[in-house]
Amino acid sequence: MRIIGIDPGTGILGFGVLDVDYKRGLRIVDAGVITTPAKQADSNRLLTIYEELEQIIRETRPQIMAVEKLFFARNVTTAMSVSQARGVVLLLGKQNGMELYEYTPLQIKSAVTGYGKADKKQVQEMVRVLLGLETVPKPDDAADALAAAVCCSMSRKAVA
Repeated sequence: MRIIGIDPGTGILGFGVLDVDYKRGLRIVDAGVITTPAKQADSNRLLTIYEELEQIIRETRPQIMAVEKLFFARNVTTAMSVSQARGVVLLLGKQNGMELYEYTPLQIKSAVTGYGKADKKQVQEMVRVLLGLETVPKPDDAADALAAAVCCSMSRKAVA
């Protein structure tokens, strides 16, 4: 099974693709970020996200998409922008026939570290350990997306 995890954002959207084999473990296929210029119109930024994520999906062919839910935002403008990016992501997931799962940051942290209030560094280190990587995935948004994919793999295993 192949899962794509998404850490949504308009300026930086993280993605991480994992192969999941419950006998052999998790294997990273691809991870990175899609970036858009801050001064560009939102419509252009969303189009860039759509086109680049569509290409990643075409190349990696995941069956499942795990998306981090927007749980809290200090700035309403930022929350709206991230929500728009999430909409683009969810649309792409459905257009490509994927099963969609959404997780709060608390759910992701709990699944990856066993502690819902873990800090960013703890989550990233556990992603490194669980995926057998020599270093923490960079940038942070890619590591967060991989954490969402790991969370999904663990929650699916629990119900399998």
